[in-house]
Amino acid sequence: MTDDESAFVRVADRSAVKADGQMVVNPGKAIALFHHDGTVYAVDNRCPHMGFPLSQGTVDSGILTCHWHHARFELAEGDTFDIWADDVQTYPVELRDDGVYLNPDPERTVSEPIYWRNRLADGLQENLPLVMAKAVIGLDAEDEGFYTPIETAVNFGTNYRDMGWGSGLTVLAAMANIYDDLAVADRTRALYTGVRYVADDCADEPPRFSQYQLANRSLGYDRLKSWFRETCAVRDTDGAERCLLTAVENLAPPQVAGILVAAATDHLYMNTGHTLDFINKALETVDHLGWEHADSILAATVQQITDASRSEERSAWRQPIDVAQLCFDADERLSELVVAGDGRTWERPAGFIETLLGDDPHAITEALTDAIRLGATHEQLAHAVTTAAARRIVQFSTSNEFSDWNTVHHTFSYANAVHGMARRTDAIEVYRGCIDAAMSVYLDRFLNTPPAPIPDPEPGASDGDPAEIREGLLETFDKQGQVDRAARLVNEHFDAGGDPVALKQTLGTGLLREDANFHTLQNVEAAFSQFDRADCDGDRRVALMATARYMAAHFPTRREAEQTYTIADRLHRGESIHTSTAE
Repeated sequence: MTDDESAFVRVADRSAVKADGQMVVNPGKAIALFHHDGTVYAVDNRCPHMGFPLSQGTVDSGILTCHWHHARFELAEGDTFDIWADDVQTYPVELRDDGVYLNPDPERTVSEPIYWRNRLADGLQENLPLVMAKAVIGLDAEDEGFYTPIETAVNFGTNYRDMGWGSGLTVLAAMANIYDDLAVADRTRALYTGVRYVADDCADEPPRFSQYQLANRSLGYDRLKSWFRETCAVRDTDGAERCLLTAVENLAPPQVAGILVAAATDHLYMNTGHTLDFINKALETVDHLGWEHADSILAATVQQITDASRSEERSAWRQPIDVAQLCFDADERLSELVVAGDGRTWERPAGFIETLLGDDPHAITEALTDAIRLGATHEQLAHAVTTAAARRIVQFSTSNEFSDWNTVHHTFSYANAVHGMARRTDAIEVYRGCIDAAMSVYLDRFLNTPPAPIPDPEPGASDGDPAEIREGLLETFDKQGQVDRAARLVNEHFDAGGDPVALKQTLGTGLLREDANFHTLQNVEAAFSQFDRADCDGDRRVALMATARYMAAHFPTRREAEQTYTIADRLHRGESIHTSTAE
């Protein structure tokens, strides 16, 4: 409607509003009237922060104060003085004779999608969880619930964190990746989780100042790859960023991915695997947003390479067996192995995973190099190594220190990243990532001592109700110490012929209702990825049993984020959060 006279309805006597000072009218919605400075103002009676009746607030010098959390609003236009509270909706008022008339449906100065996008930017800037939750829910209601929150958070995260790509943007990418696997009700929860992690990761950080491309537009793949690797090797962040930006402009996406994976595997298992995982997540984010975002997104990953720790400098990779040297020796043979395997077809032999899980690193590297010589593709080898890494989680012994869960998780997330890169580029350096991941699997072997038992798969052997099994799985996450039971229930769900789509949705619900930490969010996303990429029932079971055990080890939590999300959702639905009504 417009603000013409036909849009106005009589709602009260002016004398009554003046006598009372304030009152609530309801021309289809609860609106608070305030008599102040000789005129009448009208605002939505629900405080935009958490819905408390503004009619129970006070007005002084043109400022309306809500008494619940003391949010303050400029009475005439509704602008808040407290950014965490949102602006309150105001309504045009006309005073005719002794009547108060108002327009209960005025035109908005900006569209709903733009309003919510701006509010999401406010929430990110000020790190306000409730504002971010309301914005994500509001965008979803306007059919902009996927792309716009991701784009807004990525633009913020790549500009306002000096270190560049970090855990926040990685969580955002992970949540975008599992979005379609989730129950519809959990999808906005996932994106809320992603954006709040971005905001938290950037809080109190200095901004990032980006570099620019090299002027020479004739530079090709080999030259840019060489320069990028050299600048990363000497920790020249600015020079490396300029090389990468030039590559993004001049080269095809698979070539850019090849340059990145080469630099990220020039040294072993960099940053305990996080470097390659972050690069993979950055590329997956580009997939979601489009290549036009590649320059800012990928440039933000450079410092993850140039500042990374290098595992060949760690004693665990050098003593008592120099597994770092085994990796370097295998790397020197890669070219001849790839030539030998050209045109050949490899199928994973029986016992290959058990070899990767063995206690002889020489046998492991020999199995890997033989596979390459026999024609194993990057993808085949990466998937096998990731399955072995998942087995470490499935058989993780709870007699270890709790922090050791992170050790097996890091190997799994790194191997999953190698697998992701294998699907994106045919660069020979992907094989190096496979070998590095396999050595990390080897180094984790003592964390399977004694090994937790793996439930035996017996398809069709269970007569359990899959829905009840899934409910039982959620119940395990309500109690501490239910690690082995979680794996048994996942296995039983497979045996009972349960729908794996429903099982993943249940795991997603269990994840998103918790205050899940960075590694748990990573773990679930990696498990879902491995489930989708697996070509046999056994590998699919291992992936979901692994993440169910990891989740059970880290749950339950306080569920503070879910409380905030629930408040935002109830406010969006128009429900009352407090005991009083808004009437």
